[in-house]
Parts: sequence; C-alpha cells; structure tokens
Amino acid sequence: MKEENVLNYIKNVLENVPKGWLDITTHRLDIYNEELAKTEFLEQFENLYEHDIYLTSALEKLPTAYDYIRLGHPLSCVLEWAIAKLNELDAENVIAFSSQTIPVMAILRTILLANKNTQIVYTDKLPDFFDIDVLEKIYGYKFELKKVSSVGEIASFDGSTIFISQTDTIENFNLLPQIDFYVHLHPSFGSILLVNGEQNQNYISEIQHVRRRETIAMTPANCFTALQILIGKSSFSSHKEDVGLDKKQVLDNINQITGVDTKPLVASSGLSIQYAIMMGLIDDAQETYKGKKIKFIVPPNCYGGTNDQARRVAACFNNVEIVDLLVDRENDMVQSLETILTQIAHEDAIPYIIAEIPTNPRVEVPDLEALKDVLGKKRKTAEGNSAIEPVFILDQTFCPNYHFLGNGEVLSEVRALSYASGSKFPSGGRCTAGYCVANAKTADLMGKIEKHLALCDNEATALQYKILAEQLPSMNERIKDAYKNTREFVTYIHTILPDAKINFVSEELAEQGFTPSVFSLDLPTKGNSVEEKEAHKRQLNLKLINKMISEIPSESKFCVSYGQLKGCYWTIPATSTQGTTKEGDKDYIVRVSVSPNLNLDLHKKVFFEFVQEM
Repeated sequence: MKEENVLNYIKNVLENVPKGWLDITTHRLDIYNEELAKTEFLEQFENLYEHDIYLTSALEKLPTAYDYIRLGHPLSCVLEWAIAKLNELDAENVIAFSSQTIPVMAILRTILLANKNTQIVYTDKLPDFFDIDVLEKIYGYKFELKKVSSVGEIASFDGSTIFISQTDTIENFNLLPQIDFYVHLHPSFGSILLVNGEQNQNYISEIQHVRRRETIAMTPANCFTALQILIGKSSFSSHKEDVGLDKKQVLDNINQITGVDTKPLVASSGLSIQYAIMMGLIDDAQETYKGKKIKFIVPPNCYGGTNDQARRVAACFNNVEIVDLLVDRENDMVQSLETILTQIAHEDAIPYIIAEIPTNPRVEVPDLEALKDVLGKKRKTAEGNSAIEPVFILDQTFCPNYHFLGNGEVLSEVRALSYASGSKFPSGGRCTAGYCVANAKTADLMGKIEKHLALCDNEATALQYKILAEQLPSMNERIKDAYKNTREFVTYIHTILPDAKINFVSEELAEQGFTPSVFSLDLPTKGNSVEEKEAHKRQLNLKLINKMISEIPSESKFCVSYGQLKGCYWTIPATSTQGTTKEGDKDYIVRVSVSPNLNLDLHKKVFFEFVQEM
C-alpha cells in the first residue's frame, strides 16, 4: 500500500512539475538555506506528500533544494526520495549522478583517505571506459575486483563492498547487509548510488561533495524520465540517444568562437572539464616528468568551485601542492606569477596555473603582453638546467568570445588551454555543459584530458549538446547586447552614486574585446570603526538586493548565474561563489550580472530609490 501511495503521488507530481524544475540551472538564493539545502526541501515535500498536495503552485513554493543543478536540484531530490521510500532508506542515502563512474570513484576517494580495504563486485561486465589500470596507477585507488553471477554470491568482506548493477528497473534494489554501496548504472541516464548501513553514514557528505565539485547530479531531464520509468510510464529501452549532428555543430561553433582549430572537448559542467584538465595534466606529468613535484597555482579568492576542487585534488597526491596566486585588489597577476614561476623553476617542479580573465569578482584584466612574456620566459633550475614550461589554464567564462589562443593571438605562443562554464553565456542558463580548447602548443595534452573525461563519464549529455547547438550561434550577439546594457547601468550608478567603488572593465579594455556583463559594487558606508563600516556595508548589500528582487520580481533574482537570457541577477560573492574560500579572501560586495534582455529603465528607477533611502 505504501509503495502504491508513493508511486501515485510521484505520478501526480510529474503532471504538475513547475517549468523551472526542468529548464534552469540556478535557483533563487532568497529561498535557499545552504545549511539545510536538501533536507529543508524534502521536509516540506514530505509534508505535501502526507497531505496529498501536488499542485504546481504548491511545488513552486518549496525552498530551493540546492543552489546549483551541478550539486542537485528539485527533481534529483524527488527521484532520490522516491527510491529511498521504496527501499526503506533515508533520502540522504540515495544520490543520483549523471556519471556512471564518479559514484564509484567518490567512494574510492573517500576510502583512500580513510585507508580502508575495498572490493568492487559486479555481474555481467563493467563499462568499457571503467579503466582499472588508470584508477590504480594515476588516481592511486586501491581495491579488489570480483565478478559474480548473482548478488547472492557476495560474501562478507573485511572492508567496504561496492556492488555495481546494471538492470532495467530502478524501483527495488536487493540491498543485502554485506553490500555497503550499491551503484546502479544506466548508459543514457548515469547512476544511482545507495549507501547501506549505519557504518557508512559518514561517507555521505564526502560523496555528495564529489558530486558537487567533480561532476553533476543526474540532469533534470533524465531525472524526469527516470521518475516516469519508476511509475511505469516509460522504459529504459525506449531512450536511445544520438548526439552526432548536435555534437558536430557544437564543436564547430566552439572552434569558430574561440578561434582555434584543435578539437574541443565538451563536459557535463565547467567543473567537470576542469577536473579532466587537472587529472589529464597530472597523468601527463607522471609520464613525462616522473618523480617531480606538481604545483597548481590558483588565486585564493577565485570562484569557490575552482579553488576547492584544486585543493581536493592535491589532497589525494603526495607530490601535488597548491600555490596561492594573488591577483586582485593591490596585487597584480603578472608580478605574482613572475615571483612564483621563478621559485618553482628553482625547485625544478611542474607549474600549472589556473586563473580567470577577467577575474571574479573584481573584473580585472592583466596586461596581456606582460602575461605572455612572463609565461614564455625561459628559466633555470637551481642546478642550471632548463626549467619546465608552465601551462596556463584559463577560465574565460566571463569573456568566452575573446580570442586568446588562436594563431597569432596573445597566448598562441605559450602553453595554454582555456575553458568556459556552459551554464553562463554558451547556454544562456539552460544547461551546465562546459568546454575546453587548446592552442597548438598544448594540443598534445588534449588526448590525456579526453581520456580522463571519458573515464569519469563526464562528457556532455545528448540534451546538453542539443541545447548548446541551439544557443552557441547567438552567443556573441548576446554578449554584445548584454555588455551594452551593463555599461549603461554602470555609468548610471556612477553618476548618481559617485562614492561607490565599481569594478568593471574600462572602455579601453572593452574596445580590445573584453565585454563582460558582470560588475561588482562596493557601496559607500559609514561608521566609527572599521568593524562598524564593514557591518553597515553588509547591511546595505542585502538591502539593495532585497529591494531589487522584491520590486522587480519578474526580472531581478538573488542568484549566482551569469550570461542568462533575460533579467538581472544579484549576489554577494562571499556567501555564494566564494562559499569555500578562506574567510580573509572573501569579497563582501554586491556582484551584478546583466542580460541582453531586461527593463533597464526600471532597474535604474529602483536603484535611484535605493540611493535616496541610504
């Protein structure tokens, strides 16, 4: 009876799903409590279930499940809740991934750090891209591999047992006590992980964090279809994907947009492609420069996902370290790099640099000719030998239209890669897929990066390719229109509030091709001490954002997105994109991202009212 009630309720929910649950990548932060995240959403969802309420209007009022589809979203939470109900588990014990291999890798990573024994048990065969040799030699994961004819053959084991299953049903899993982690795979949807037993509860948050940083949750569209399969309205066999034409168009578009002719790679998210880049470079370094230390040079106040992922990767390797690159405020990226690269050369280590241009959230652009010179400079080790050339890994999400790497461009003659988050301008906020390109001097690295993208099963999904194929052709025009609106808004704010510090590109930089549509606003404050002034500024930040989203709810959102198709998004980096950044490096300022389509006059009017109330 309980199973029937759950399935009937899911059926009604699917008939009333809010549009935003399926087609946006970020949700409003004003209805999002990061500390409660999924639990708050599911507590209220459970209450609706108990009262058999499933109207769209009620579902829309549920608090944001997570701040980003990469980490999770309403439909992934509903899918996990339903499977948990049917298998008598807590919802937190069920985690849905877009990738088939990452849940296993997430468990192996956690166990590696805990130094426990592990066995992976499977029936039939493992996916072709599940490369045991690479997992052991490059990632350092240790495990025994056993094939069985049925789940009943699994014996007790002194350590953790991961069982990998590939069946055509998803509602009932044979979760025997001797199985610690049950991973159900499907090639078109990803995977569903069930964590079994109280002894494994402490693994859940770590596994969730891998999903947050190295991959994405099962996508909204695939969760929706999986739920339809769960209630018997569809089947796995009816969902065969063909990405051929869309993929070709996307790769051609990326080549045209970036000005490079090397083959691009497209991943399920910006952080998915960044993870493939990092692991591909580590793989190459272990093969090419055996025994040498690897240094990832990363700004400590850059986007929190980049910062956190880099440090998490380094934690798994004895020979990988993170070096802080100071780039904002009174610091200059080029001067900082000169100092760091000279020291790393002296140590005969391998330098890999991850940096954003323009920087986030201060929207600064270094002297590119000077950057080229410092990256291309020939250096010597302490023994007088030639030092290893650095690889510059450029996050150009804020300006994906700028040609950094093509023949004759400013970074064409140094070893450089670039990547972009697809949830921003490439898709206009419709999907998370990100991409990476190389210049001629790093083309040899792309094979290694592609190998790790495939191993992690993190390539973009069929629907993501389809969305990018639709959106990429208009991207440059949208960037142009959004910049025009942003420049007009920035000029207006400067006119009516000249004491505010606005971080935005100069008109000279814009003429060179740097036309972002995001700026940061350091509001003028007052007080008798530094602490009072900071507290007052933080109050003003929230007052401004709350006024904009309450008076223009159809366009202004409290959200972290950028490159959206319409509206204006507001956030405070210190509490959103810099969530995992060290406190001293956080920016308690307002970050504003403007779209090509919004009522700019109305935004000016409401901002003017805010100034009058200050």
